[in-house]
Amino acid sequence: MKYYIVIPAHNEANFIGLTLESLINQTILPSKIVVVNDNSTDETAEIVQSFMANNTFISLLNNTSAVQHLPGSKVVLAFNKGLATLDNNYDFIVKADADLIFPPNYFETIIHHFKSDEKIGMAGGFCYIKKNGEWTLENLTNKDHIRGALKAYRKACFKQIDGLRTAMGWDTVDELLCKFYDWKIKTDETLHVKHLKPTGVNYNAASRYKQGEAFYSLGYGFWITAIASLKLAMRKGKPFLFFDYLKGYWQAKTHKAPLLVTEEQAKFIKKYRWKKMKEKIFN
Repeated sequence: MKYYIVIPAHNEANFIGLTLESLINQTILPSKIVVVNDNSTDETAEIVQSFMANNTFISLLNNTSAVQHLPGSKVVLAFNKGLATLDNNYDFIVKADADLIFPPNYFETIIHHFKSDEKIGMAGGFCYIKKNGEWTLENLTNKDHIRGALKAYRKACFKQIDGLRTAMGWDTVDELLCKFYDWKIKTDETLHVKHLKPTGVNYNAASRYKQGEAFYSLGYGFWITAIASLKLAMRKGKPFLFFDYLKGYWQAKTHKAPLLVTEEQAKFIKKYRWKKMKEKIFN
């Protein structure tokens, strides 16, 4: 199977070389890698160019965007710029962060999963971060979710969900839409990917309410938002984020912010979320 990788990168000079090194050492190489240098002020572009010299499947796209970093929209806009430079001659497309080290068999294993079942629409491994000298599972990970850092989409699935949304929550709505369209999501616990810069370290004060806004835009409704907000705040070890998330939700509701999904999809998502919560409670 042929696969393309798009890597949005903003000031990733400390990590992008390690990411590309792990990709050119894959047992099955990608057909194309596009690194979108998104307004970097460091040596990100020069490092990518040094890899391009001996790896013709790697290309660089310099992109100028807003300096402000907000989770979701900035990274997906950069991804879409890279995607627009590619043809459709791929079997699956990968959105990858620029601060990852993939094991050599990562994409060979992903290909195996896609080949094993034509209904698998998305596949991925798990992110590990370094704590006290040891690589441990990043606490934002669970077995039912593929992290936004390393999403792989079968082409037919990617087209049916209409690509990625340019908003926080994009890496949740994609999976919910997979379920809506009856695709399967495959996670592989044996695939340990080193995440060199933990998620959210660059999020600024303006991002505090974005998670709550995202819950609203997914059509969760208040009670699912409250439960999800509490769970996420506790998982991050910052209980007071719960109130920020709820404030973000109410702000979005008050201003009637647009949903990321249709009404039909929102009804499905709400029903699906309640079902999963009940399963966790009673199992």
